Amino acid sequence: MQFRKLPLLIASLLGAAASWLPVTAAKASTDTPSATDIRQARHDAADVNAALPPERIKAALEAYSHWLDVVAQRNEVAGLATAVVVDNKVDLERTIGYADVATQEPVTPTTVFRLASLSKAFATAITGLLIEDGRFTWDTKLADAVPFFQLKDAQASSQVTVRDILGQRLGLPHNTYDQMLEDNVPYEELVRKLDEVTLTCSVGQCYGYQNVAFSLIGDLIYAETGDFFYHQVDKRLFFPLGMTTASYGREALEGSKSWARPHRPRGAHNWESFDPKEAYYRVAPAAGVNASLRDMEQWLIAQMGGRPDVLPQALLDELHAPGVPTPTEMHNTPWRRARVTTASYALGWRVFTYAGETMVFHGGAVEGYRTMIAFFPKYRVGMVSMWNSTGSVGTDLMPMVFDAMLGLPHVDWAGVESDPPATPVAPMKARHKSRRHR
Repeated sequence: MQFRKLPLLIASLLGAAASWLPVTAAKASTDTPSATDIRQARHDAADVNAALPPERIKAALEAYSHWLDVVAQRNEVAGLATAVVVDNKVDLERTIGYADVATQEPVTPTTVFRLASLSKAFATAITGLLIEDGRFTWDTKLADAVPFFQLKDAQASSQVTVRDILGQRLGLPHNTYDQMLEDNVPYEELVRKLDEVTLTCSVGQCYGYQNVAFSLIGDLIYAETGDFFYHQVDKRLFFPLGMTTASYGREALEGSKSWARPHRPRGAHNWESFDPKEAYYRVAPAAGVNASLRDMEQWLIAQMGGRPDVLPQALLDELHAPGVPTPTEMHNTPWRRARVTTASYALGWRVFTYAGETMVFHGGAVEGYRTMIAFFPKYRVGMVSMWNSTGSVGTDLMPMVFDAMLGLPHVDWAGVESDPPATPVAPMKARHKSRRHR
C-alpha cells in the first residue's frame, strides 16, 4: 500500500530542513505555560528564526492530502472539511465525502457544519470585546447581574465571576445536567436547579467542564447590554470577519444553502443521515454555532493574530492564557500521552504543551458531528477540521500533520497507514459523544 511509504517520504523531504528548528521531546512536566509564555510565543512569531521551514510545511501538507485520500477511499467519514493556515494564508483547503449521503450532495468549502463546543471560543471572544467596551469586567460577579443564579453554597454563589464561568472552574461536577438537557429539559429550568448540585471544590479551584452553566454568560450579556448574546456575536465577530455563512441555531443550519446532515454508521463502511438534534442548540454560548470551512479559516486567522482590527492582540493573549489545570486531558488519547506534557483550560480554549511548544486547541462533538481546531501561536500555523459522522479520525490526523511540521518522529496516530478495520466502530451514545471532545 502506497501510504506505508509516507514516513520515508516525510523523512526525505524534511531531512534537509531538520536543523532549522530544535524540537523538545515530550517528557513529564509540571510547568504549565503562563500568559507571559503565550505573549512571548506570539512575539517570537515575528522573528524569522521562529518560522517553520517551508520545505517541512510543504511535505506535511502533501502527506496530509494523501492521508485524506485514504480516509475518503475507506469511507471513514460521511463528509469532512479541513484547512491548514500558515502565517494568515490558507495553505491547504480540502473537502471529502458528502453533506448528505442520501442525496450524494458533496461537501464543499461553503457547506455549513455544527461546531458543537468550538462555539465556546465565540462566547469568550464576544465577552472580551464587551469588557473592552467597559460593559463589565472579567471579575464581575454573576449573581449581581443574574439574580436567579444560585449554587448550593450561598457564599460560593456570591463569588462566581465571569472568568470562573468561561474558565470552567465553577466547582460543579463535569457536564452538570448535560443528560437532562439531552432529555429535552429546558435550559431555563436547568440553570435554576444548579443549587441542587453538590460542589466538588471551591469556586475557582478546580476544573469541571460545563455546557449548561457555561451558557449563563448569555444571560449576563443580555442583562448588561439589553441585547441578545448571538446578536452581539453576529455584529462584532461574524460580520467583520467575513464569516458569511456562520449562524446560530438549528433553523439557521437547515436554512443554509448547503449544510451537512449528521450521520451514523449503517452496516459495514456505510452511513445514513438523520435529523439534527435540538438539545445543544438550547445552550447557544456553549454549542450553538454553525459555520462552513471558509468561515472557520477566517476565524483561525483571527485567533492567530491576523485580524487585530476585530480581535486585538491583548484580548487574544487574555483568551489563550492558561487557567485551571486539566491533567486528565494529557492521557485520554495515544497522541496526547506521547506529546502533551501540560494541559490547562483557558477561556473557551485548551492550552497544551505539545512536544515543548504551546498549542491552543479545542474539540467539539454533538450527535453526528465532530470538530477540532488547533494552532501554535509561535509559528502562526494552525488547522481546523469538521466532519458529519462519528469517529476520531479527523482529530487524530491533526497530530500527524503537526508532528511532520515540527520535525517529530512520524507516528500513524490515525491508523491511515495500516489495514482498515473490517467494520466501522460502533457509535457511542449521544451523551458520551458530547463529552469525548470538549
